[in-house]
Amino acid sequence: MRDELRRAYGSGDLAALPVFAGGFINFGYWRDVDLTGDLTADQRVASQEALYDVVLDALVVGAGDRVLEVGCGRGVGARRVLRRGPDLVRGVDLMPEQVARATAANDDPRAAFVQGPCDDLPFTDASFDALLSVEAAQHFEDVAGFARESARVLAPGGRIAVTTFLARHDGAGPALAELLETFASGLDRAHPVDGVLRDLRDAGLADVAARSIGEHVWRGLDRWIELGPHRDRWDRNWLRAAERGLLDYYLVTGRKPAGSGA
Repeated sequence: MRDELRRAYGSGDLAALPVFAGGFINFGYWRDVDLTGDLTADQRVASQEALYDVVLDALVVGAGDRVLEVGCGRGVGARRVLRRGPDLVRGVDLMPEQVARATAANDDPRAAFVQGPCDDLPFTDASFDALLSVEAAQHFEDVAGFARESARVLAPGGRIAVTTFLARHDGAGPALAELLETFASGLDRAHPVDGVLRDLRDAGLADVAARSIGEHVWRGLDRWIELGPHRDRWDRNWLRAAERGLLDYYLVTGRKPAGSGA
């Protein structure tokens, strides 16, 4: 387990930073937020809920679904998933501290949380109808392993949706490390989007595609950092990195073919 991850999510609690709010840990989806005036903590929470809604809409989560979130964090997103009426929600996180936080935050009997790595998921084959991961894949050391395990635990016809920031090309890593401390420290990995798509396809998933949603992420995040509390303690180079074509925020989707084995 990398020290950077433990400091951020184990002994530390990234969700407690003012740049986040409401227990979420994502950059937010700001399409429906007016960015011309002041921003409130409620709007920040709404942006993070909206990012989950983008993913859940893509997955078409509904009644009867068995849903897995990889990188569940504090479990706040699981509450958003439960609003869609699935049969069950499972969350898995590398950090036992996050699993404990998620368990404490959820009393719905349909939800449960376990510790485990993304490339060795502690679930049986064909256990889930939908799998999501929200702003966690940038930490994954083995994206190909995550792709294989996702394909394994999805039932035939199951859907996958991953959203996070990814490098736009293979050579973006050094420039991102110069601009952003999280890349310099190794907390975040400069996974190229084309490589992520290739890993998902190689795992046997079909209809794999990536859609940029950065137009509704970067400017809202930058505006919140500009106006929000402790703005001197968070890096404003995310927007600059996006404008330089080094990274973007993507929604990556796919499905397990209906005729495939469990």
